[in-house]
Amino acid sequence: MIKEPLKQILAGTRSRWETNEFRPVVRDNFDKMTRCRTPTLGGEVFASDLETKIVPHTCKSRSCPSCGHRATELWQRELSADLPDIAYVGLVFTMPDVLWPILRKNRHLLYDLPRLGASVIQQWVKAEYGVRVMILVVQHTFGRRLNFNPHLHILASAGGLHEGEGRWVASLTFDRNKLMNMWRDTVITFLRQALRGGVLRSELSVDDLDTTLSTERERWWSIHVAHFKTKWQFLRYAGRYIRRPPIAQHRFEKIGDGVVRFWRKDLKQKERVLTQYPVEEFVSLLADHIHDRYRHGIRYFGLLAPYAKRRTSSAVFALLGRKKLPRPRRLSWRYTLRAQFNVDPLVDAKGQELRWVGRLTPMRTTG
Repeated sequence: MIKEPLKQILAGTRSRWETNEFRPVVRDNFDKMTRCRTPTLGGEVFASDLETKIVPHTCKSRSCPSCGHRATELWQRELSADLPDIAYVGLVFTMPDVLWPILRKNRHLLYDLPRLGASVIQQWVKAEYGVRVMILVVQHTFGRRLNFNPHLHILASAGGLHEGEGRWVASLTFDRNKLMNMWRDTVITFLRQALRGGVLRSELSVDDLDTTLSTERERWWSIHVAHFKTKWQFLRYAGRYIRRPPIAQHRFEKIGDGVVRFWRKDLKQKERVLTQYPVEEFVSLLADHIHDRYRHGIRYFGLLAPYAKRRTSSAVFALLGRKKLPRPRRLSWRYTLRAQFNVDPLVDAKGQELRWVGRLTPMRTTG
């Protein structure tokens, strides 16, 4: 097994990604990941009569494998209190690969996709059933080969609130064909408006790009629909797609000799296949999937939007005959380590309790 492969790769290519060719947010996140759980980020000092232990701080980067795992667990616990235990639907909204480089070049437009996807769901359920539903949108930009492939994972309640009649409408049926048509038309209209407004950059001429958009509007766009009977099925599914790097640590097979090799699932062959990149190309691919500052990877809409949740959450639970759970107590990092690895980080070799005695100041970096 390769220990902390992403950290190894980034540490070995620092001279490559510390250039102006990479966005400032990429350089900042890569630097944090290389220093995660090292004394350079500072730390807490604990001691007993027999031992002193330094616990380094973590980097908190959304792209860090270790930090992302804990953040996902905390998010699942907190969201479980906001969700009634009912059925949910998972949808994946994709788009043709011809549009991928357009959005890669226009990241300011990329971050509007969650709003567009949620609006499609809301408009459809309102027109078909006259209800509002809970919607959570996770934006992804990566495919299995680490290529830039923007798509949305949307989680929606399988029932909705009919506010006019004050009742809960259960068992909504999500029509894949209608949703596909609405999603396709919404994205194409959005890109056309951006083009005419002069806020879409492309190597194609305006006429050629307009022709491309017209062609893609006639294609079938892939939409997937899955069903979940409980909120925990929903949360486990969503946990696979949030706060994690584009590639899992256990997929790496080789790092060295100027290459990075990892395995991926080939859906056509239905087996694992190896993918290899020169290390510098791998780093460039990884950089594409770092979110810009102040851009959220998870967005909430409909009955889960902050304002709507405050106003209607109690009524929804009452209509469903469910008891609303209290906000769970935030788990400490000590509890997490004991629960997952059966290791208590705050006892010494003799089993005595370590007490907090001080804090290490983060080291200043140059460059």
